[in-house]
Amino acid sequence: MSLSRTLIDVRPLRTSPVFRRLLIGRTVSVLGSFMTMVTVMYQVWEMTHSAAWSGAVGLAQALPLVCFGLFAGAWVDRGDRRRIYLAATVGQALFSLLLAVQGFTGQVPVGGVLALVAAQSACAAVGGPAAGVFVPRLLPREQVASGLALYQVTAQSMMLVGPALGGLMLGWFGIGVCYLVDALSFLIAFYGAFGLPALPPEGEPSRAGLHGVLDGLRFLAGHRVVRGALVTDLAATVLSMPVSLFPLINEERFGGDPRTLGLFQSSVAIGGVLASAFSGAVTRRGRPGLVMLCGAAVWGAALAAFGVMSSPWVGLGLLTLAGAADALSVLSRTTIVQTRTPDALLGRVTAAEQIVGQAGPHLGNMRAGLVAGATSGATALVTGGLLCLLAVVWVASGTPELREGAPPGHM
Repeated sequence: MSLSRTLIDVRPLRTSPVFRRLLIGRTVSVLGSFMTMVTVMYQVWEMTHSAAWSGAVGLAQALPLVCFGLFAGAWVDRGDRRRIYLAATVGQALFSLLLAVQGFTGQVPVGGVLALVAAQSACAAVGGPAAGVFVPRLLPREQVASGLALYQVTAQSMMLVGPALGGLMLGWFGIGVCYLVDALSFLIAFYGAFGLPALPPEGEPSRAGLHGVLDGLRFLAGHRVVRGALVTDLAATVLSMPVSLFPLINEERFGGDPRTLGLFQSSVAIGGVLASAFSGAVTRRGRPGLVMLCGAAVWGAALAAFGVMSSPWVGLGLLTLAGAADALSVLSRTTIVQTRTPDALLGRVTAAEQIVGQAGPHLGNMRAGLVAGATSGATALVTGGLLCLLAVVWVASGTPELREGAPPGHM
């Protein structure tokens, strides 16, 4: 296979100016969001010097997605997704601006800061399902996976750059400026989406309220391929999420060197960037189910091996491999969701995917911490990785359509 077909497929950038502008806006917004993540953690720690309050930041971000996500998805499936996304973007920018104001004044208690973070996350709970329809509606079907890969490689790159830039901005200019930069980044996101055409749902609109939510859940219960994709992701994150174990593993195995600890998370992100950059062979082959299962299996196996590895360099290589496998698995899962879900249901299914993607890592880190507290960090990693492998085998055996590349819409 030629190198050009191995590198990430950039056809969507050439063929769709609307997608190109949307991607630029999204990339800038993601950069600002990662800067804000670092800034919130820093501010809360400086205000409280409490690990419990620092942990509450993740709770403030995750709870609105879990509580409002499916209802937001049902609402999105009843209206113009473009207008809903623009309104949600304005809301996120407004709460970032309020965070900037309190950052400059320093007069808001920590509970108020977390309330603003939760309000911004609630806006994201609405904007995420609305944005989920953009790629399959803007691009030809054969370019959807490539468009999602471009989304992913830019997001992974910003995950590398954003925290580092946020730390530098904090040191140079302080908390208020970092929040203000995030607020301004949403203006770019708004501009990127403003040129979108109207995107009302195709087919029968969603029923309102709880009825619409239940319709979406019934679809997930009945569609084995989409359900299998979400279960695979949930199993990989809940059973083998390693981030909370990094400080303990670093202390147990590598002498507690902070330089090693910093490289752990970076290695996972580097693997994701590399895999996304060379995803052309995957997106052009058109078997996302098989790629997703293999990626989740490699993720679990690499983390289990990292749990028993004594060499820091081999360990970092295993984390890079895990990050690459996870990136391909997530890309394939999103491709399955967006190509095999009817447009009239896509907001609700995207909301469910967003909840899985947010809640899974938090639950996985909690599980890892509990197991490590009762045993050791190595035991938590090894058992989590092996359980992930078993879960992938279970999903693959129960959903042969994922292995065989079933046609879209197959139940």
